[in-house]
Amino acid sequence: MGAPLYQLKAEFFKTLGHPARIRVLELLSERECAVAEMLPEVGIEASHLSQQLAVLRRSNLVIARREGSTVYYRLTSPEVAELLRVARTILSGVISDQAELLTGLRAEPERPARG
Repeated sequence: MGAPLYQLKAEFFKTLGHPARIRVLELLSERECAVAEMLPEVGIEASHLSQQLAVLRRSNLVIARREGSTVYYRLTSPEVAELLRVARTILSGVISDQAELLTGLRAEPERPARG
């Protein structure tokens, strides 16, 4: 018997739990990219980018193809791009709620402390 689904989901989200990996997936959500194209966009050293791409490959989130000396990456599934869009929507709502709360707090008059 394999691992429970919730454990597999946790491992999946751990894979997504690195800013460079998220940025790579965002770039690949737009189109297939060569490693050299990703470097300035991700903002990490080439060796670190290679490590992050290896993690994404092992998790079957991206696939690579070689054309001459250039390696291109693409998402294995359009659902990965959809997941990133859903995460953005969720975060937008959370940030909006927090902004409304902050605005409300700032609008309340300060009351002297009782003591």
